Amino acid sequence: MEDFCTTFQQTVSNNLVRHSSILDTLTKCQESSARVNRAVAKAATSCGCIRICVEKQPIPESMLLSDFKESASSHIQGALCDHCRDIVEVEIGNNLFYITAMCELLGLQIQDVIQKENNRASALGYFKLG
Repeated sequence: MEDFCTTFQQTVSNNLVRHSSILDTLTKCQESSARVNRAVAKAATSCGCIRICVEKQPIPESMLLSDFKESASSHIQGALCDHCRDIVEVEIGNNLFYITAMCELLGLQIQDVIQKENNRASALGYFKLG
């Protein structure tokens, strides 16, 4: 994984011509995140390959937090069709590009960011939910 992250960050670095300003990169990252949201919403509203059925998550008082994962719902019914899957993957890829670009511009290594977040998530477990 480390080699792949390093290679990807180098590719991003080589392509940071138009987006070498941190302000431009921050706003492009926000825009690409919105495009991920829109692609998922369009899969539900235009294509219909997925349905988003939202309701309150049932949490009985006697339920342990560790048991919640098994009873919680993603609120998604169905699966992305091939067309929508391709669009969502492209949009998530673009978002990863701009996140990696921010790392590059700020002198961070994406591999280190991922590793530290994994360590925090592993150590904090369910308490990282907020």
